[in-house]
Amino acid sequence: MESVLEKPDWIVLGIYFLALIGVAVWVVAQKNKDTEDYFLAGRNVGWFVIGASIFASNIGSEHVVGLAGTGFESGTPMAHYELHAWIVLLLGWLFLPFYIRSGAFTMPEFLEKRFDSRSRWFLSIFSLVAYVLTKVSVTIYAGGIVVSELLGIPFWYGAIGVVIFTGIYTIIGGMKAVIYTETLQTVILILGSLTITYLGLKEVGGWGQLHETVTAVSPDHFNMWRPMSDPQFPWTGLLIGGTIVGIWYWCTDQYIVQRTLAANNIKVGRRGAIFGAYLKLMPILIFLIPGIIAFALTIQNPEVFSVERADRAFPMLVKTLLPVGLKGLVAGGLMAALMSSLASVFNSCSTIFTIDIYKKLRPEKTERELLTIGKVATGIIVVLGIIWIPIMDKIGGGVMYQYLQNVQSYIAPPVTAVFLLGIIWKRVNSKAAITTLLAGLVLLILRLGSEIYYQPQIVAGEEVSGFLFQFATVNFAHMAIFMFIFSVILCVSVSLATTAPDYATIKGLSFGTLSAEDRAATKGSYSTIDVVLSVLLVAIVIAILSYFTG
Repeated sequence: MESVLEKPDWIVLGIYFLALIGVAVWVVAQKNKDTEDYFLAGRNVGWFVIGASIFASNIGSEHVVGLAGTGFESGTPMAHYELHAWIVLLLGWLFLPFYIRSGAFTMPEFLEKRFDSRSRWFLSIFSLVAYVLTKVSVTIYAGGIVVSELLGIPFWYGAIGVVIFTGIYTIIGGMKAVIYTETLQTVILILGSLTITYLGLKEVGGWGQLHETVTAVSPDHFNMWRPMSDPQFPWTGLLIGGTIVGIWYWCTDQYIVQRTLAANNIKVGRRGAIFGAYLKLMPILIFLIPGIIAFALTIQNPEVFSVERADRAFPMLVKTLLPVGLKGLVAGGLMAALMSSLASVFNSCSTIFTIDIYKKLRPEKTERELLTIGKVATGIIVVLGIIWIPIMDKIGGGVMYQYLQNVQSYIAPPVTAVFLLGIIWKRVNSKAAITTLLAGLVLLILRLGSEIYYQPQIVAGEEVSGFLFQFATVNFAHMAIFMFIFSVILCVSVSLATTAPDYATIKGLSFGTLSAEDRAATKGSYSTIDVVLSVLLVAIVIAILSYFTG
């Protein structure tokens, strides 16, 4: 396999890596004094860095490879997931004040403060398993594709090489290394990907020509609103099911929330979330549209532009469109996407394992011993993620971004229900929380198991009688809606059938238990500019949803 990079590209790539190492060394030189320093960057991070880190954590190479691949193959329906920018606002306005008031390091720890230790144990172990099933393995897999295509090296060399490089600076530097390298990576990633979009549109003949070329072959490619009966992308599933998954991912998942917890007050954390929400609008422009451009170019000029698999659409554009030197910058941006996601998930995993599992089992351990355990946990998570990769092709029809949405659609509903109800309704008690979480786990296992079992029949288009086959073939986004409704009914029913919680112990952790001081502090934590920017963002989301209607 031959590298697409030439000497000037390698120089640009080398400079990028040196800058990254420079940032990591600067962070390491500052030394992590304790677990708050290592896992939450000393709770002293500014809004710009928080917002950039939220974006970089979210935009992994599964976006670069997978979202562009989905744009190539199916068009715009998956943009619904990228328009979750408004849900990032929910994190800042609804959830974050409760998290910061609780003083929790992790989301499982917040559940313990709001409910009890059973919920904490459940979410700790569940989150670690979910990270291996989704984030770690998908990111390593996508990274392997990107690196092998660009550098001309075998898939596994590329994947494992970047994993080791990222692992080293994450293990040594902790959250500070992750959050500051991500700020640099965000700038590189956006610049590089915008260049691809601009050159791609120029090559295809502009936006009007792109629309005309694509819709002549695939009339629905620019339509985000597919009918309810659409087997892959029903609008009901994407809009409602997508929102359920979005609240879990953006508002309750350690991987994202940990960035805002690094702020020293609610105001800074919320502003970081608002900035992150604006950045979240970028993937449509820098990944999804390039995927559609790749599709148009293969129609216009199949000799020059050819894509053997949808997942290879973005690397193909890098190879064919970019001039020497810029290829190096974009290669750096793509590796940045891979490394920032990996670094975030490594750090979040080690935080959950160390604070929620190890520290609970061994409370007598010193801060220094806890730091060491956090570093060891990172290494173990990486190995598990690599082992899971071969199984991924079995789910989601082989298109990676879809695999990720499938699995997340089954993980999200019970967790979303418990967090959301726990914050908005003080009557929810610990029995309801753990019952809902456990029932959700049973449904998740049933659905994933039946999906894998019936995969040959689903691929072949065979109809098989029986409840389990019907259960396995319900659209993944609709499945999220059914599971969420079930979780809410169960949580409310168990809460009402059992004794109310002791409201004194959950003071400030639910709307019904806020003191006058809590309300005053929340009111003083924002200004007019925060409100105006938030309303403007919602208007932009509505405008994009209205534009892509076919």
